Amino acid sequence: MAAANEDKPKRDTYRHGNLRNALIEAAVELARQGGPEAVVLRAATRQAGVAPNAAYRHFADRGALLHAVSQAAMAQVARTMEAEQAAVPPTEDPAADARARFRAVGTGYLRYAQEEPGLFRTAFHVPGDMTDAAADTAAGATGKTPFELLGDALDGLVDAGLLPEDRRPGAEFLAWSAVHGIAVLLIDGPLRGLHPTQAYDAGQHVIDMIERGI
Repeated sequence: MAAANEDKPKRDTYRHGNLRNALIEAAVELARQGGPEAVVLRAATRQAGVAPNAAYRHFADRGALLHAVSQAAMAQVARTMEAEQAAVPPTEDPAADARARFRAVGTGYLRYAQEEPGLFRTAFHVPGDMTDAAADTAAGATGKTPFELLGDALDGLVDAGLLPEDRRPGAEFLAWSAVHGIAVLLIDGPLRGLHPTQAYDAGQHVIDMIERGI
């Protein structure tokens, strides 16, 4: 009897709403290994050590859990972009600083895609409008989403005189489309076999192209 009791899931740590977070953490690990297809309610509850029905107290269905994981992954994208920007050494040249911070946004985005392909796929798996993209749960340490970080970097280019004000509107969509495109090619497309150095160079060339284009 004692052995049987030892085999029961330990749920003490999941009181007071912690179960929701535990399930998201478990599902994030599933997505890390297998992408969005691996996010399954039963697998998440098994990994969290609770009964399958327990998940329905917090998530109506698999789609709800997948959306939560998507938001968590998007927040990680934001934090990676922030870390890339924080690593940029400041100079006495405002224009050079603005340009470096803009490039860091794209470099961080690409770094996350290559280091965490499963989570990167999951971040963009659940369709949503720009209201979802600006949700607090998808924000980084600064409270900003990847889209907002890109917008700030573009505003910095305007302030530094590198981007004409009349070309600023909508520039986020052009920059994001190009960087996201190369990211997908590098992790799922014909460029996925490139050596890491070649992959990095390809990403930097795309960022070069964006700079010239805007």
